[in-house]
Amino acid sequence: MVTLSAPKEEGGQSKQPFVAAEFVLVPPHPPVTWAAGPGPGPAQAEAAAAMAAALRGLGLLRARLGLPPAAPATPAGLARAAHRAPDLRAGGGGAAAAAARPAAGRSYGSQAKEEEELRVRYLDDEHKGIVVLGLNRSHAKNALSKNLVKMMSKAVDALKSDKKVRTVIFRSEVPGIFCAGADLKERAKMHSSEVSSFVSRARATINELANLPVPTIAAIDGTALGGGLELALACDIRVAASSAKMGLVETKLAIIPGAGGTQRLPRTIGVSLAKELIFSARVVDGEEAKSIGLISHVVEQNEAGDAAYKRALALAKEFLPQGPVAMRVAKLAINQGMEVDLVTGLAIEEACYAQTIPTKDRIEGLLAFKEKRPPRYKGE
Repeated sequence: MVTLSAPKEEGGQSKQPFVAAEFVLVPPHPPVTWAAGPGPGPAQAEAAAAMAAALRGLGLLRARLGLPPAAPATPAGLARAAHRAPDLRAGGGGAAAAAARPAAGRSYGSQAKEEEELRVRYLDDEHKGIVVLGLNRSHAKNALSKNLVKMMSKAVDALKSDKKVRTVIFRSEVPGIFCAGADLKERAKMHSSEVSSFVSRARATINELANLPVPTIAAIDGTALGGGLELALACDIRVAASSAKMGLVETKLAIIPGAGGTQRLPRTIGVSLAKELIFSARVVDGEEAKSIGLISHVVEQNEAGDAAYKRALALAKEFLPQGPVAMRVAKLAINQGMEVDLVTGLAIEEACYAQTIPTKDRIEGLLAFKEKRPPRYKGE
């Protein structure tokens, strides 16, 4: 049994309202009993390993949200461990999140500063809760420069702690281009040691995007090559215009994808096909990308050149009515579960499901169903 409780400040007071919850991870094996003797049998050992792996998965979330690490798991510790649960409710940490947002990068509705290389828009009205990150380096085809990567990192860092954000859309503000990859003109001026540092920074930033707790959508209305496609691969869902061009073309430059492409592409379309595309540096259009599973939706481009963005916006709007806590833990369960075996994944699912049980939103969902009305979720 694992007990989840709120973090405590000095004096024993909770930092924020929280409903304590207890749950038991129940793998499809006999209960684990820790006792002196020759040691647990194979079934017990496998069940214990599944439980420990599930707790490690939750530990990754603790680190991602800045919570202190838990004590190392031991047989005795698993029986009495008390772990603090991450606050996945939409109302938590609102003031801190507002303070963390970059003032120059935030704008409302369709307003944004034209000179910004990354335009951050918090949508209003029927789209409230949707945030749009727009690449805006028209003179360089949205190539990833040091400054742009730095701006992306700051924006993502602010978003991950903002519980009012429900979905993030990544798009281009430049017609006909999503992102051309790394800024090769800037790269040519770098020392070899600077290149390694820049690639590591870009990789870390794209990983942070992938680890955002809310759904993310890449709207590909133009060319996405190299790091541009790696950026899109880090999003949960990809939507592209049929005329868009996509490819990991790094081998043409005698290098390899360095911001997650060699790992995320095979996880998306399969190992053999991913190797073929990377080895050949092949570029595919939207239709072929859809046929191989690289993107989820393909749309015909419109006169404004934003058909993929409009489809992404409609998709994000479908997510808004759902329970905010449920959306976050569903993403966590899927992401963590895909990296482990099925038994461990089911244990992770159970641990994540338990976090939804004590929420007010769950009660509201049942009440709304009974009263035959739309639920009014608050992320609590």
